[in-house]
Amino acid sequence: MADPLLYPCFLGPYAENDNILEKLVVEFLRDHVYWRRNFHPEDPPAIPTSAALQPEFQAFEARLRRELHSLSAALKRSVPFHSPRFLGHMVSDLLLPGLIAQILTLPYNPNNVNDDAAPVTVDLEIQVGLQLARLVGYPHDIAQPACAFGHLTSGGTLANVQALRLALAMKAFPVALRAIRPPDFELPDDDWTAFGLSTDAVCSLLWRWEQWLAEQPTRDQHAWRLALSRERLETLGHHAFFTRHPQLRPPLLLAPASAHYSWPKAMKLVGLGVDQYVTIAQHDLHLDLGALEETLARAHARREPVLAAVAILGTTEFGGVDPIDGLVAARDRYAAAGSGFSVHVDAAWGGYLATVFRNPDGTLRSQQDVAGDFKHFPSSRVHGAIAALGRTDSITIDPHKLGYISYGAGAFVCRDHRPMSLLASDADYVFTEAASTDYMRRYRQLGRYVPEGSKPGAMAAAVYVTHRVLPLDHAHFGRLPAQSLRGAEAFVERAQQFIVECADRVHACLPFMPDSNLVCLALNPAGSSDLETANAFVRRIYDELHIDPHAPLQTREFFGSTTTLRLDRLRPETLQRALDALHLAKPSDLAATPLLVLRHTIMNPFVLDTQNDINYIDRYFEYLSRRIRSLTPL
Repeated sequence: MADPLLYPCFLGPYAENDNILEKLVVEFLRDHVYWRRNFHPEDPPAIPTSAALQPEFQAFEARLRRELHSLSAALKRSVPFHSPRFLGHMVSDLLLPGLIAQILTLPYNPNNVNDDAAPVTVDLEIQVGLQLARLVGYPHDIAQPACAFGHLTSGGTLANVQALRLALAMKAFPVALRAIRPPDFELPDDDWTAFGLSTDAVCSLLWRWEQWLAEQPTRDQHAWRLALSRERLETLGHHAFFTRHPQLRPPLLLAPASAHYSWPKAMKLVGLGVDQYVTIAQHDLHLDLGALEETLARAHARREPVLAAVAILGTTEFGGVDPIDGLVAARDRYAAAGSGFSVHVDAAWGGYLATVFRNPDGTLRSQQDVAGDFKHFPSSRVHGAIAALGRTDSITIDPHKLGYISYGAGAFVCRDHRPMSLLASDADYVFTEAASTDYMRRYRQLGRYVPEGSKPGAMAAAVYVTHRVLPLDHAHFGRLPAQSLRGAEAFVERAQQFIVECADRVHACLPFMPDSNLVCLALNPAGSSDLETANAFVRRIYDELHIDPHAPLQTREFFGSTTTLRLDRLRPETLQRALDALHLAKPSDLAATPLLVLRHTIMNPFVLDTQNDINYIDRYFEYLSRRIRSLTPL
């Protein structure tokens, strides 16, 4: 039975809800027109009513129509993300609340850099950060000093950069404070201890500093702030900072082998360099806690500081979920030993899965309660990871992925907003509030704290309205990812049937059970034991699963994607099981010979169309069977 909530949410695979979209867009376009006409209606029209009759006007309109028709025709070659036949990448149809809110806001053109340029939508962006904070279990009451804070970004990459910026500023702040030694102020004994404080200890130290500063005479406050600024890493740069503090070395960033390529990019952007980026081995495509422990122990023994450790909630290739609870526990142990570091979760893909686990009152659902909605989901490891999100230090979430919002809408959220003051930049012509203690007043000057100098307010409106129409809990928004998870479970069941049906022509297997709604399928033609032959076979299948801009879309029955599975990242027993199922010989060099697999993102909520008794998953495997038969004549 299809969830009735799904029907009004999207324009629909067949544009079934075109009347809703058209009616609301026209209604609010007219509303915008009336708004313009009622702003000082005594002003005469700047464009005369006769302008439309002038040759230049008509020629302009003709050119405009010609170019728009040309663009519209060209866009018909776009990927049909809206269709249940699209099983490729992390994108699907758009939620109507977000789409309409974005279109509604665009003519107002707010720039969320501050409330002068966006008096309405900058508040909406702050509220979005609090909505996401509540979703992951962070404090979200702005009356509390340690309330969380979040903002939108162009995507997950920039959110990850923001996470590194904040972690580095927090890491170096206590060292700079030691350098100026404010009187009657308790500080760590040495630079190494200061550099190894836990994130909570840094937040406490920053809070005490602000309180101490407020007690000083007004004439002295500026001098102390200036003195601290001169000692900060952000002022000195890496070379001068670490030269002044020879006890210290540039810190390491630890991330699993499955981490997105944005992480080494971020290390370059913050000036630490990729040599400080340490990849942690995986345990069947998840962060190996044993390998993490070895790396942390070695760094602690060598007095190598660790900036942050990254966990993934929904890896890009496979949708895998790392043991976030184990990572948080390791952070707490090493913080107690004097080697503190931050924990950041890259949940660009999987962040909205947390809606399935959240009750309307904000509490976490038990594993047993969640499991009642599914056949296999969630594993105890996945539930443990979600439950630990509230104990992490920051998180990346992409509304433009499982939030079903248009590109580009990423988000960064930190558990405690107070260290955001360490990222502040000033410009007198833009920012009027230097350091307000009022939460909303402070962050209405949003450009002080974020990497961008311009921010589209329309995107904030889109995400905010979506979260208001569909609150971020299992009874509302959570029904969307729940439907996709059920689709993934149906895909796994049908794949297991397909493996038996096609055994005479192809050896196939699911290399691993999915953590979320990405499912991979490995194939090898019968009679072959060569890995390169298997990879070539998958490439030939993929030839008709990817977009061809020179051919009509209708020539493609389905759209999919591929990725490579690094065999050296599998446990020996998992690897052997996959090789046996595929009848493949074990490569001599596992690291040098990855396995190419078909990758399926089961994100569209209509892949199981019970309304019309259509199962697109069945149709896909029927198509795949035909394709295999054409490539493997008996």
